[in-house]
Amino acid sequence: MDGAVAPPRERSRRIVFPPVCCGCGRLTGDHHAVCPACWSGLRLIERPYCEILGLPFAFDPGPGSLSPEAIADPPVFDRLRSVAIHDGVVRDLVHGLKYRDRTDLAPMMGEWMIRASDGAVAAADMIVPVPLHAFRLWRRKFNQAAELARVIAGHAGKPYRPDVLRRIKRTSRQVGLGARAREENVRGAFVVPESGRPGLSGKRIILVDDVYTTGATVSAATRALKRAGAGDVTVLTFARAMSGPI
Repeated sequence: MDGAVAPPRERSRRIVFPPVCCGCGRLTGDHHAVCPACWSGLRLIERPYCEILGLPFAFDPGPGSLSPEAIADPPVFDRLRSVAIHDGVVRDLVHGLKYRDRTDLAPMMGEWMIRASDGAVAAADMIVPVPLHAFRLWRRKFNQAAELARVIAGHAGKPYRPDVLRRIKRTSRQVGLGARAREENVRGAFVVPESGRPGLSGKRIILVDDVYTTGATVSAATRALKRAGAGDVTVLTFARAMSGPI
């Protein structure tokens, strides 16, 4: 509430741990926020965009419009939504969470993802993270997609279901691979175990990952979900890689 005085414990916490920008580290008014300078550098993905692939349009072609990419090569998932383009401060946030153990970034990133979902989270039956292989999870100690999915589920009041998908193939890192190599790398990598099948038939699922690049990983995961009976899959990521201008 505007003008409200923070309780003593909160005032003490702000003295010991002052709120700083999640992007550059400058002092800010709130925890889990970015400063005006970093905010101005965000390339947010906002309407108008393709209803399926979430690709931004240079002009508004009207409601329900699809991009040439979605028409020529429809994805296996039903729609894709992302917060922003994967560059600048957005890339720094992703790398901070993924490679520098900045799990404290997940609450802010997850809240932004809920807004970017354009109502898909509110309509979903469950939130499912893209899983890591057991060996990679052991090395990294946590799954960044799971951290984001847990926040989204908690804020939206939706079931968090990390048990629905299992990664059974130890794949190479996708970084540096071309689109075809990425697709081959994750082919057959995901299954829905018997324990995850109950209650999946016909359900609307939010499949969470940190970055969308070529779509190979989330497409492989979506195929496993749909083979197990899922009715609708929305891919929701924090960042999206794009080669051209928006």
